[in-house]
Amino acid sequence: MRLLVTGGTGFIGQPLCRALLEQGHVLMVLTRSAAAAGQASDRVRTVQWEPGRGGEWERVVADVDAVINLVGESIAARRWSAQQKQRIVSSRMETTRALVAAMRQASSKPALLINASAVGYYGSHGDEPLTEEAASGAGFLAETCRQWEAEAVAAESLGVRVVRLRIGVVLGQGGGALSKMVPPFRAFVGGPLGTGRQWMSWVHRDDVIGLIAWLLTQPQASGAFNATAPEPATMRQFCQALGSVLRRPSWAPVPSFLLRVLLGEMAEMLLTGQRVLPVRAQSLGYRFRHPALQEALAACVE
Repeated sequence: MRLLVTGGTGFIGQPLCRALLEQGHVLMVLTRSAAAAGQASDRVRTVQWEPGRGGEWERVVADVDAVINLVGESIAARRWSAQQKQRIVSSRMETTRALVAAMRQASSKPALLINASAVGYYGSHGDEPLTEEAASGAGFLAETCRQWEAEAVAAESLGVRVVRLRIGVVLGQGGGALSKMVPPFRAFVGGPLGTGRQWMSWVHRDDVIGLIAWLLTQPQASGAFNATAPEPATMRQFCQALGSVLRRPSWAPVPSFLLRVLLGEMAEMLLTGQRVLPVRAQSLGYRFRHPALQEALAACVE
């Protein structure tokens, strides 16, 4: 297949592109970097783009079978000031809106749009198991995800099949949540955040990549898909498993009030959680490579 990828240089995007190339796909990677634009190999071409501005990238949209949109400002990069919240929202809305607008103008439209979203869509639901049928929740992240998904769903009116991939806490080497969690454990000061009872819907990066590649082969797949492992864990269970893998104790919890002082509104993302289950992917036959937490963590830190 000929695939257009945004966010192809990120924590998920880079290994995803490698995997797709290994499977024989041809890639068009959109980049904001003028230096990277124009680079090409037999099966990879990079094209400069700026969402909201026309250019060659719009013509590329008419020449692909599917679009994979992973672009978005990191939600954990820095404290949520008003400006940072706006960056988080606009980076998602503007990119997705621009892609759909280019599809609308294209004489030949891609058959599929796989658009990233997040389990933050569900808000805080305590211990309630959440499938793709669960309603959206309250709060900044839930509202952001609702808007993000709505921009993607607009492509359906053009005859494009849309998959909304609600991604959990991604585990992998070289970045993601573990890049911030492992150092305290290695220094013997690791432990759960807050009460430790909040749920973490985690997923190994290999399975995010595996799900995306698998969805490309499933013509009946559309709508929301939870990209989370089948066995979510509480924060306490997660930290115990991480400590075990690292041969370190999990004994130094970070008080909720301290997190709120240090992180402000962003602390709520860490102190509340969702117990999300990948019901649709499993019902259609996707088999997780890393379904169990202990093994997934070991695969990340070895």
